[in-house]
Amino acid sequence: MFTVLTRQPCEQAGLKVLSRTPAIVALAVLFLSIVVLMAITLIQTHQKEVLFPGPKYGIVLDAGSSRTTIYVYQWPAEKANNTGVVSQTFKCNVKGSGISNYAENPQDAPKAFEDCMQKVKGHIPGNLHGSTCVYLGATAGMRLLRLQNETAANEVLESIENYLESQPFDFRDAQIISGQEEGIYGWITANYLMGNFLEKNLWHMWVHPSGKETTGALDLGGASTQISFAAEEKVGLNTSDIMKVTLYGYEYTLYTHSFQCYGRNEAEKRFLATILQAFAGFYYTANAFNLSGSFSLHTFNLSTWNFCSKNWSQISLLLPQFDEQYVRSYCFSAHYIYHLLVSGYKFTEESWRQIHFKKEVGNSSIAWSLGYMLSLTNQIPAESPLIRLPIKPSAFVGTLAFFAAVVLLCLTYLVYLCVLSRNQRHSQHALDNMVDSE
Repeated sequence: MFTVLTRQPCEQAGLKVLSRTPAIVALAVLFLSIVVLMAITLIQTHQKEVLFPGPKYGIVLDAGSSRTTIYVYQWPAEKANNTGVVSQTFKCNVKGSGISNYAENPQDAPKAFEDCMQKVKGHIPGNLHGSTCVYLGATAGMRLLRLQNETAANEVLESIENYLESQPFDFRDAQIISGQEEGIYGWITANYLMGNFLEKNLWHMWVHPSGKETTGALDLGGASTQISFAAEEKVGLNTSDIMKVTLYGYEYTLYTHSFQCYGRNEAEKRFLATILQAFAGFYYTANAFNLSGSFSLHTFNLSTWNFCSKNWSQISLLLPQFDEQYVRSYCFSAHYIYHLLVSGYKFTEESWRQIHFKKEVGNSSIAWSLGYMLSLTNQIPAESPLIRLPIKPSAFVGTLAFFAAVVLLCLTYLVYLCVLSRNQRHSQHALDNMVDSE
């Protein structure tokens, strides 16, 4: 009896030491696995690199009746409410006259583009040439040619299309836009550049300006003139002149009308026949009279008579940049603008003062092409930021699964040891009771 009592405590101590060792190892492995899981999760979520998409580019060829101008536009790839925040980055005036003058030699129409297109390539990163969309929009000059000789108009466009398709850019379309479209795009351009669609808030985010009204737009081109302004739904205007446009998540109802053959050049031709240039058309004439911004009807009329009463030598001294091709038209243009606005559009002295004769706002030209590009960005998908993770997703998932399994195994083993220890205590307690009873 004495021998049994002296050996039992030694055996119990040995068992406790042996049972504690696996438990300590399991706890250590469990703790280490949890630390690893937390570490890789924190690294993967907080150390990721967000790569925002670079800018997107677009090219618009404004093929007017007098000349062609090529514009390069840029906007962030992520866009704002489906419409790009577009800015003009480059402009090139193609040498020569408008494409409608190539009716007899359509194959020669694209040759004049080459110099400007080479410059355009240098203003767009080479790796983005293939994703840069190119559009050509022809206006009133080609509209008139199509009415006079549809075959010649189609041949001119086909020649230009073949040329643009040979360029490294993503050629999308070459078309003759309607007078209504030209008026709408011009209205969009003017109001966009004046900040009537977007503004930055305190957090430097683009938002719709609160309480800002839009402004009307007048476009005096070589072959046509357009008027466009925001209109109420129930205005008593011809419904065919009412159009709706959606920009930056907002819908606008516009009245727009194009007066074919009432551009400056066509009007002068009709005027000359009885007796034997766009927004810029208003601007250049006023600028020749040293007038800018807004001014009174009386001031414009007085400046017109003062200019037209001078002889040719006096005018050459009056103008710092004397170009006979344009100077000879200023007198007629001024009288035409006066009668167009006062007699045609019924402008009063008060409404005249609200006109701003501009060709540019900041670095952007007030041309229909910018409004055209803005509208087209609605059709170009936005790009989401690219997220670069520190651990490859497959490696991260595999590591996560491995250590999660280790944690589960350790927990299962510790539960097993706990249950085993409890059963041993119960057995020992029963044995002790038996010994005591004996």
